[in-house]
Amino acid sequence: MIVFLNGQFVPEEQAVVSVFDRGFQFGDGLFETLRVYRGKPFRWADHLERLRRGAEFLKIKLPFREEELLRHALELIERNRMPESLLRISLSRGVGLRGYSPKGADRPTAVMTLHPAPDLTGPAPGWRLITASPRLPANEPLAQFKTCNKLPQILARAEADAAGANEALLLNTNGAAVEGGGSNLFWIEGSTVCTPPLASGILAGVTRLVVREICRKLSLPCREADITPAELFEAEGVFMSLSSRGVVEVVSLDGKDLKRSPLVEEIRTAYEEMAG
Repeated sequence: MIVFLNGQFVPEEQAVVSVFDRGFQFGDGLFETLRVYRGKPFRWADHLERLRRGAEFLKIKLPFREEELLRHALELIERNRMPESLLRISLSRGVGLRGYSPKGADRPTAVMTLHPAPDLTGPAPGWRLITASPRLPANEPLAQFKTCNKLPQILARAEADAAGANEALLLNTNGAAVEGGGSNLFWIEGSTVCTPPLASGILAGVTRLVVREICRKLSLPCREADITPAELFEAEGVFMSLSSRGVVEVVSLDGKDLKRSPLVEEIRTAYEEMAG
Protein backbone atom coordinates (compact mmCIF):
# COMPACT_ATOMS: atom_id res chain seq x y z
CA MET A 1 0.00 0.00 0.00
CA ILE A 2 1.23 3.48 -0.90
CA VAL A 3 0.54 6.26 1.61
CA PHE A 4 0.54 10.03 1.13
CA LEU A 5 2.55 11.68 3.92
CA ASN A 6 3.33 15.39 3.98
CA GLY A 7 3.60 15.73 0.21
CA GLN A 8 5.34 12.42 -0.46
CA PHE A 9 4.08 9.03 -1.67
CA VAL A 10 5.76 6.31 0.36
CA PRO A 11 5.23 2.59 1.10
CA GLU A 12 3.10 2.15 4.21
CA GLU A 13 5.99 0.61 6.19
CA GLN A 14 7.93 3.84 5.65
CA ALA A 15 5.00 6.14 6.46
CA VAL A 16 5.98 7.06 10.01
CA VAL A 17 5.03 9.98 12.23
CA SER A 18 6.98 11.27 15.23
CA VAL A 19 5.98 9.95 18.66
CA PHE A 20 5.97 13.64 19.67
CA ASP A 21 3.28 14.48 17.13
CA ARG A 22 0.35 16.07 18.95
CA GLY A 23 -2.09 13.91 17.05
CA PHE A 24 -0.54 10.88 18.75
CA GLN A 25 -0.03 12.52 22.12
CA PHE A 26 -3.31 14.40 22.53
CA GLY A 27 -5.58 13.59 19.59
CA ASP A 28 -4.90 17.17 18.49
CA GLY A 29 -6.18 16.93 14.96
CA LEU A 30 -8.96 16.09 12.53
CA PHE A 31 -9.84 13.42 10.01
CA GLU A 32 -12.26 12.77 7.16
CA THR A 33 -13.37 9.50 5.59
CA LEU A 34 -14.70 9.53 2.03
CA ARG A 35 -16.13 6.81 -0.16
CA VAL A 36 -14.37 6.47 -3.53
CA TYR A 37 -16.54 5.42 -6.47
CA ARG A 38 -14.96 4.66 -9.86
CA GLY A 39 -11.79 6.47 -8.84
CA LYS A 40 -13.51 9.65 -7.63
CA PRO A 41 -13.96 10.69 -3.96
CA PHE A 42 -17.69 11.17 -3.37
CA ARG A 43 -18.71 14.61 -2.04
CA TRP A 44 -15.11 15.78 -1.90
CA ALA A 45 -16.03 19.45 -1.61
CA ASP A 46 -18.31 18.85 1.40
CA HIS A 47 -15.71 16.80 3.25
CA LEU A 48 -12.98 19.35 2.56
CA GLU A 49 -15.23 22.18 3.68
CA ARG A 50 -15.82 20.42 7.01
CA LEU A 51 -12.08 19.77 7.33
CA ARG A 52 -11.37 23.42 6.57
CA ARG A 53 -13.89 24.66 9.13
CA GLY A 54 -12.56 22.23 11.72
CA ALA A 55 -8.98 23.33 11.10
CA GLU A 56 -10.06 26.94 11.40
CA PHE A 57 -11.84 26.15 14.68
CA LEU A 58 -8.75 24.39 16.07
CA LYS A 59 -6.44 27.01 14.54
CA ILE A 60 -4.48 24.44 12.54
CA LYS A 61 -3.14 25.69 9.22
CA LEU A 62 -4.00 23.46 6.28
CA PRO A 63 -0.66 22.58 4.62
CA PHE A 64 -2.18 22.12 1.14
CA ARG A 65 -4.72 23.96 -0.95
CA GLU A 66 -7.89 22.02 -1.70
CA GLU A 67 -7.04 21.56 -5.37
CA GLU A 68 -3.56 20.28 -4.45
CA LEU A 69 -4.97 17.81 -1.97
CA LEU A 70 -7.49 16.55 -4.51
CA ARG A 71 -4.74 16.06 -7.08
CA HIS A 72 -2.72 14.06 -4.53
CA ALA A 73 -5.79 12.02 -3.55
CA LEU A 74 -6.49 11.07 -7.17
CA GLU A 75 -2.84 10.10 -7.66
CA LEU A 76 -2.96 8.00 -4.48
CA ILE A 77 -6.03 6.15 -5.77
CA GLU A 78 -4.33 5.55 -9.12
CA ARG A 79 -1.03 4.43 -7.58
CA ASN A 80 -2.82 1.89 -5.38
CA ARG A 81 -5.24 0.82 -8.13
CA MET A 82 -8.18 1.17 -5.74
CA PRO A 83 -11.01 2.89 -7.65
CA GLU A 84 -13.56 1.44 -5.19
CA SER A 85 -12.29 2.20 -1.70
CA LEU A 86 -12.38 4.40 1.38
CA LEU A 87 -10.10 7.42 1.54
CA ARG A 88 -9.05 8.72 4.93
CA ILE A 89 -7.51 12.17 5.37
CA SER A 90 -5.75 12.80 8.67
CA LEU A 91 -4.49 16.20 9.81
CA SER A 92 -2.66 16.85 13.08
CA ARG A 93 -1.09 19.96 14.53
CA GLY A 94 2.32 18.28 14.26
CA VAL A 95 5.23 18.23 16.69
CA GLY A 96 5.32 20.84 19.45
CA LEU A 97 6.57 21.48 22.94
CA ARG A 98 5.72 19.17 25.83
CA GLY A 99 2.35 19.91 27.41
CA TYR A 100 -1.05 21.05 26.24
CA SER A 101 0.01 24.39 24.82
CA PRO A 102 0.10 24.32 20.98
CA LYS A 103 2.85 26.91 20.97
CA GLY A 104 5.60 26.02 18.51
CA ALA A 105 3.55 23.36 16.70
CA ASP A 106 3.46 25.15 13.36
CA ARG A 107 4.19 22.30 10.91
CA PRO A 108 1.00 20.21 10.60
CA THR A 109 1.13 16.55 9.63
CA ALA A 110 -1.06 15.55 6.67
CA VAL A 111 -1.71 11.91 5.77
CA MET A 112 -3.97 10.17 3.26
CA THR A 113 -4.57 6.43 3.21
CA LEU A 114 -6.82 4.05 1.27
CA HIS A 115 -8.79 1.13 2.68
CA PRO A 116 -11.05 -1.56 1.21
CA ALA A 117 -14.66 -0.42 0.85
CA PRO A 118 -17.51 -2.46 2.38
CA ASP A 119 -19.23 -4.82 -0.03
CA LEU A 120 -22.64 -3.28 -0.67
CA THR A 121 -23.78 -5.75 -3.32
CA GLY A 122 -26.83 -7.90 -2.71
CA PRO A 123 -29.76 -7.22 -0.36
CA ALA A 124 -29.12 -4.49 2.18
CA PRO A 125 -28.90 -6.05 5.67
CA GLY A 126 -30.60 -4.26 8.55
CA TRP A 127 -28.57 -3.17 11.53
CA ARG A 128 -29.17 -4.19 15.12
CA LEU A 129 -28.35 -1.43 17.62
CA ILE A 130 -27.75 -1.30 21.35
CA THR A 131 -27.99 1.80 23.53
CA ALA A 132 -24.48 2.67 24.71
CA SER A 133 -23.58 3.92 28.18
CA PRO A 134 -21.28 6.87 27.21
CA ARG A 135 -23.07 10.21 26.90
CA LEU A 136 -22.34 13.05 24.49
CA PRO A 137 -22.51 16.64 25.72
CA ALA A 138 -25.35 18.64 24.20
CA ASN A 139 -24.48 21.99 22.59
CA GLU A 140 -20.85 20.98 22.03
CA PRO A 141 -19.33 22.92 19.08
CA LEU A 142 -16.46 20.44 18.69
CA ALA A 143 -18.95 17.67 17.93
CA GLN A 144 -19.59 19.18 14.49
CA PHE A 145 -16.09 18.24 13.34
CA LYS A 146 -14.33 14.89 13.02
CA THR A 147 -11.69 15.52 15.65
CA CYS A 148 -9.20 12.82 16.59
CA ASN A 149 -10.77 12.66 20.06
CA LYS A 150 -13.41 9.94 19.67
CA LEU A 151 -13.20 8.02 22.96
CA PRO A 152 -16.98 8.07 23.66
CA GLN A 153 -17.62 6.62 20.20
CA ILE A 154 -14.85 4.04 20.66
CA LEU A 155 -16.28 2.91 24.00
CA ALA A 156 -19.77 2.80 22.47
CA ARG A 157 -18.61 0.63 19.58
CA ALA A 158 -16.79 -1.66 22.01
CA GLU A 159 -20.10 -2.17 23.82
CA ALA A 160 -21.82 -2.89 20.50
CA ASP A 161 -19.13 -5.41 19.57
CA ALA A 162 -19.46 -7.15 22.92
CA ALA A 163 -23.23 -7.39 22.47
CA GLY A 164 -22.97 -8.68 18.89
CA ALA A 165 -24.69 -5.55 17.56
CA ASN A 166 -23.86 -3.70 14.35
CA GLU A 167 -23.78 -0.22 15.86
CA ALA A 168 -24.23 1.67 19.12
CA LEU A 169 -26.84 4.36 19.73
CA LEU A 170 -25.47 7.27 21.72
CA LEU A 171 -27.55 9.56 23.93
CA ASN A 172 -26.63 13.09 24.92
CA THR A 173 -26.58 14.61 28.38
CA ASN A 174 -30.25 15.57 27.98
CA GLY A 175 -31.25 11.93 27.44
CA ALA A 176 -32.04 12.32 23.73
CA ALA A 177 -30.97 9.72 21.17
CA VAL A 178 -28.56 11.60 18.93
CA GLU A 179 -26.29 9.47 16.74
CA GLY A 180 -24.46 6.20 16.26
CA GLY A 181 -20.85 5.51 17.09
CA GLY A 182 -19.94 6.34 13.49
CA SER A 183 -23.23 7.33 11.90
CA ASN A 184 -26.05 9.87 11.94
CA LEU A 185 -29.56 8.96 13.09
CA PHE A 186 -32.83 9.32 11.14
CA TRP A 187 -36.38 8.18 11.81
CA ILE A 188 -39.70 8.46 10.00
CA GLU A 189 -42.92 9.97 11.35
CA GLY A 190 -45.74 9.54 8.84
CA SER A 191 -44.08 10.69 5.62
CA THR A 192 -41.67 13.05 7.41
CA VAL A 193 -37.98 12.18 7.75
CA CYS A 194 -36.55 13.38 11.07
CA THR A 195 -33.01 13.77 12.39
CA PRO A 196 -31.54 15.35 15.55
CA PRO A 197 -30.40 19.00 15.34
CA LEU A 198 -26.69 19.84 15.39
CA ALA A 199 -27.18 21.49 18.79
CA SER A 200 -27.90 18.07 20.28
CA GLY A 201 -24.17 17.37 20.05
CA ILE A 202 -23.95 15.44 16.79
CA LEU A 203 -21.50 15.36 13.93
CA ALA A 204 -22.50 17.47 10.94
CA GLY A 205 -22.37 14.38 8.72
CA VAL A 206 -21.79 14.75 4.99
CA THR A 207 -24.05 11.78 4.26
CA ARG A 208 -26.63 13.33 6.60
CA LEU A 209 -26.54 16.35 4.28
CA VAL A 210 -26.94 14.09 1.23
CA VAL A 211 -29.98 12.38 2.78
CA ARG A 212 -31.64 15.75 3.31
CA GLU A 213 -30.97 16.63 -0.34
CA ILE A 214 -32.57 13.32 -1.37
CA CYS A 215 -35.63 14.08 0.73
CA ARG A 216 -36.08 17.36 -1.13
CA LYS A 217 -35.77 15.58 -4.49
CA LEU A 218 -38.31 12.96 -3.40
CA SER A 219 -40.63 15.67 -2.00
CA LEU A 220 -40.36 14.12 1.46
CA PRO A 221 -40.68 16.58 4.36
CA CYS A 222 -37.56 16.63 6.53
CA ARG A 223 -37.21 18.25 9.93
CA GLU A 224 -34.90 18.34 12.92
CA ALA A 225 -36.25 17.11 16.26
CA ASP A 226 -35.27 15.47 19.53
CA ILE A 227 -36.29 11.92 20.34
CA THR A 228 -35.78 9.46 23.19
CA PRO A 229 -34.80 5.81 22.67
CA ALA A 230 -38.29 4.73 23.79
CA GLU A 231 -39.90 7.01 21.19
CA LEU A 232 -37.91 5.36 18.40
CA PHE A 233 -40.17 2.31 18.79
CA GLU A 234 -43.12 4.48 17.79
CA ALA A 235 -41.42 5.67 14.58
CA GLU A 236 -42.49 4.15 11.25
CA GLY A 237 -38.85 3.43 10.43
CA VAL A 238 -35.29 4.13 11.59
CA PHE A 239 -32.06 4.34 9.62
CA MET A 240 -28.47 5.53 9.90
CA SER A 241 -26.30 7.41 7.41
CA LEU A 242 -22.52 7.20 7.06
CA SER A 243 -19.98 7.79 4.31
CA SER A 244 -18.69 4.22 4.16
CA ARG A 245 -22.12 2.59 3.66
CA GLY A 246 -24.56 5.32 2.70
CA VAL A 247 -28.00 4.56 4.16
CA VAL A 248 -28.55 1.56 6.45
CA GLU A 249 -31.92 0.54 7.88
CA VAL A 250 -32.13 -0.21 11.62
CA VAL A 251 -34.25 -3.26 12.43
CA SER A 252 -33.86 -3.55 16.19
CA LEU A 253 -32.76 -1.63 19.28
CA ASP A 254 -31.65 -3.38 22.45
CA GLY A 255 -33.05 -6.66 21.17
CA LYS A 256 -36.52 -5.27 20.37
CA ASP A 257 -37.79 -4.99 16.80
CA LEU A 258 -38.38 -1.58 15.27
CA LYS A 259 -41.03 -0.75 12.69
CA ARG A 260 -39.87 -0.79 9.08
CA SER A 261 -40.88 1.68 6.39
CA PRO A 262 -40.57 1.31 2.59
CA LEU A 263 -39.38 4.93 2.56
CA VAL A 264 -36.03 3.78 3.94
CA GLU A 265 -35.39 1.58 0.92
CA GLU A 266 -36.52 4.40 -1.36
CA ILE A 267 -34.02 6.77 0.22
CA ARG A 268 -31.27 4.14 0.17
CA THR A 269 -31.83 3.45 -3.52
CA ALA A 270 -31.77 7.17 -4.32
CA TYR A 271 -28.49 7.50 -2.44
CA GLU A 272 -26.87 4.64 -4.37
CA GLU A 273 -28.04 6.15 -7.66
CA MET A 274 -26.56 9.52 -6.70
CA ALA A 275 -23.26 8.01 -5.51
CA GLY A 276 -22.85 5.43 -8.24
